[in-house]
Amino acid sequence: MDVERYDRTRPAYPPELIDHLAAAAPGRETLDIGIGTGIEARQFRAAGCRVLGVEPDPRMAEFARRSGIDVEVATFETWEPAGRRFDLLVSGQAWHWVDPVAGAAKAAEVLPPGGLLAAFWHVPEPPEEVTDALADAYRRLVPDAPIDLKSVPKQPADPYGPILAKAADGLREAGGFGEPERSRHDWEQVYTRDEWLDQLPTFGSLTWVEPVVRQEILAEVGAAIDGMGGRFTTRYATVAITAIRG
Repeated sequence: MDVERYDRTRPAYPPELIDHLAAAAPGRETLDIGIGTGIEARQFRAAGCRVLGVEPDPRMAEFARRSGIDVEVATFETWEPAGRRFDLLVSGQAWHWVDPVAGAAKAAEVLPPGGLLAAFWHVPEPPEEVTDALADAYRRLVPDAPIDLKSVPKQPADPYGPILAKAADGLREAGGFGEPERSRHDWEQVYTRDEWLDQLPTFGSLTWVEPVVRQEILAEVGAAIDGMGGRFTTRYATVAITAIRG
């Protein structure tokens, strides 16, 4: 994983989501699970929060530290809170890597009554011309790939529904939280050809592909974008599940 590319190209979260969570928590002490390169952590810091990150990938942890954020390298399940408590626990694009029950139980240990847990994800929906170009090139150039991008469904009415349901079930089973609630923020972002091709290699379907083959795939996607005038608009849904510590 090219962590600098990841941080440079992955989108930030809707400001209204960040501001709402920061305001809803009883205080400013924030624990960011799967902090990655620190994209959402920097947003929470700008909203007045004091952020500690937990991140299993040492490369991402080191990148996040460069912006002045404290990060401890561990999975959440093995991380040692050492008696520390937090008002807000957040996880952007990462809670699905955490055991839903064990993670919820540990979250309940570090949050006081009234503390807030929030896990959220981006769901992008580029134009069909862009997704079809990627899927066609991927199918032809990576025939042994474990996934068929053509079979990936378009953005549903309830994006990330199964992941949200799994997280909610984990919170209920672990106990200690009120009923989980879902929210969704819809927004758009314009990409140039170069901006989109810069982000594509951070997607899981391409991170493991041989560099020469990856460049061929990117070239075909780039040609499709050129045919659209060199830029396009991607629709995003940012979906979240939140729960208050009882």
